[in-house]
Amino acid sequence: MAIELSNLMERSLSMLSSDHKSVVSMNLFVALLCACIVIGHLLEENRWMNESITALIIGLCTGIVILLTTNGTSSHVLMFSEDLFFIYLLPPIIFNAGFQVKKKQFFRNFMTIMLFGAVGTLISFVIISAGAVHFFKQMNIGTLKIGDYLAIGAIFAATDSVCTLQVLNQDETPLLYSLVFGEGVVNDATSVVLFNAIQSFDLSHINLSIALKFVGSFFYLFIASTMLGVIAGLLSAFIIKKLYMGRHSTDREVALMILMAYLSYMLAELFYLSGILTVFFCGIVMSHYTWHNVTESSRVTTKHAFATLSFVAEIFIFLYVGMDALDIEKWRVVRDSPGKSVGVSAILLGLVLLGRAAFVLPLSFLSNLTKKSSHEKIGLKQQLTIWWAGLMRGAVSMALAYKQVRC
Repeated sequence: MAIELSNLMERSLSMLSSDHKSVVSMNLFVALLCACIVIGHLLEENRWMNESITALIIGLCTGIVILLTTNGTSSHVLMFSEDLFFIYLLPPIIFNAGFQVKKKQFFRNFMTIMLFGAVGTLISFVIISAGAVHFFKQMNIGTLKIGDYLAIGAIFAATDSVCTLQVLNQDETPLLYSLVFGEGVVNDATSVVLFNAIQSFDLSHINLSIALKFVGSFFYLFIASTMLGVIAGLLSAFIIKKLYMGRHSTDREVALMILMAYLSYMLAELFYLSGILTVFFCGIVMSHYTWHNVTESSRVTTKHAFATLSFVAEIFIFLYVGMDALDIEKWRVVRDSPGKSVGVSAILLGLVLLGRAAFVLPLSFLSNLTKKSSHEKIGLKQQLTIWWAGLMRGAVSMALAYKQVRC
């Protein structure tokens, strides 16, 4: 009896110690988020610095301190989980992107955005995957299956245009901003849909039948995800208009909008669709219909609530990416074979550059053929900016990479 009581006490103390460590980690991470916001505000006038870059630098510095204090065993305050990213952090970012988008510019350039975001991503995916197969087999980097090569293509086809958007002015360059922003969102959605389609098929023995099923699955996911987002947005507008909740409480209007947006994302994940595409179009529909059916105070509240949630989620991600850059396990792999690691990185960078150029220039030419006015056409400088804007890889690529490792 005494031994059992002793074991129970030890387990209880161990759990309390573990809980306390989690509380300490959360306190430190929240303090770092606050520091990112404060320092980012102080550097607001600096053209080359913003909260995202500030978060990356603070994450790097924090990672160095943690590495020194843990004798090189870890660089993280918290451990990253793709579930944390896809379920909690990504939905507010994507929804706010759709909710805040200038719809007139977005839909005026809708065909060009879809060309870049969907067709362009597919072209980039094919080039990166084919290049990886060709070069990695020659380098003999390991036993990779065809599904792994395709996953590499999907992961590196996902761009991150956040930093480019920080230095673009939506009012001064509306066409360029709209194209970079729209392509970034549709590109992320297309990459996730591609990755999910790859995971759902056995591609070890690929043939024409499997290839056709793969293409059909991609278009099904794309169309079904979009329709689900539109339906969720229209349903929220209908409920709020018919029940007129604002006459009693604006809190209910705001709560319903937030929950309906999140429900659309979770329903998409439940039915194995693309939550990114669903919640993005839900945000567009809500901003066009639902937002005009709520009271004035609810409009102000929802606009700032969605923007705040998105802002905090983005800072959280960039802060973690900064710390993850010093992950000791990743650097051990580099140390064991530095030449091969540099070669792989150089090849992937070259393939990403080639993949971007292979669709930005020809698709811009096709888009310009349909434009009558010269100010609606995409100039060479704008094409180079769009090409350069898609060279960064961000949180979506990182989350998909974690997902691939754990599959």
